[in-house]
Amino acid sequence: MLRNIEAVLFDLDGSLVDSMWIWHEIDIAYLGSFGIPLPEGLQADIEGMSFSETAEYFKERFSIPDSVETIKAAWNQMAWDQYTYHVPLKAGVREFVKYCKEAGIRLGIASSNSRVLVEKVMQVHGLLEAFDGIVTACDVEKGKPAPDVYLEAARVCGVSPDKCLVFEDIVPGILAGKAAGMKVCAVWDAYSEYQDADKRRLSDYFIKDYHEILAGLVLQGGNCV
Repeated sequence: MLRNIEAVLFDLDGSLVDSMWIWHEIDIAYLGSFGIPLPEGLQADIEGMSFSETAEYFKERFSIPDSVETIKAAWNQMAWDQYTYHVPLKAGVREFVKYCKEAGIRLGIASSNSRVLVEKVMQVHGLLEAFDGIVTACDVEKGKPAPDVYLEAARVCGVSPDKCLVFEDIVPGILAGKAAGMKVCAVWDAYSEYQDADKRRLSDYFIKDYHEILAGLVLQGGNCV
């Protein structure tokens, strides 16, 4: 998986940290504050959208009177405590990041989430300084499944796209990585388990957690930890 790879690029939610469950709760609470029930299938409708695109979608679909910036600020406030205290790393992430750093592999994050939350959760886990570049979909023209965010992350990391390996947990993200000309490893997540067949079909690799990669490196004689 890591042969000829010079940069590993992670999606954040569901790939690097276990946080997808938070947004379902936030959607219920946020829409409920306007007296709007959570519509079925909303999460599927907004998958891959940038933080700004999602706010624009909410404003238009639900006729939210607040500005897009106010909506985003409200979501950041609602998520802050969860990302600070209740969002764990995916299993094996810390050890895998350590391995990549020691192997000279550059590390980046390409997320649809807000920069403030990406940086907060990485800071909480003591990993912020491990990353050579953090890009959000708000930094580029189009969110996932467009390749923009991954191409920009590769540029920031100073690595050619064909030398990058992406870790993603949802189909739009996998499509974004592939469209960028990168290898993609799908990551299992309870939130997107219903997509597992498509995730396996569309990606180059599939893992349950990062311990699988580390175990493989041990079998190959790699010094992981």
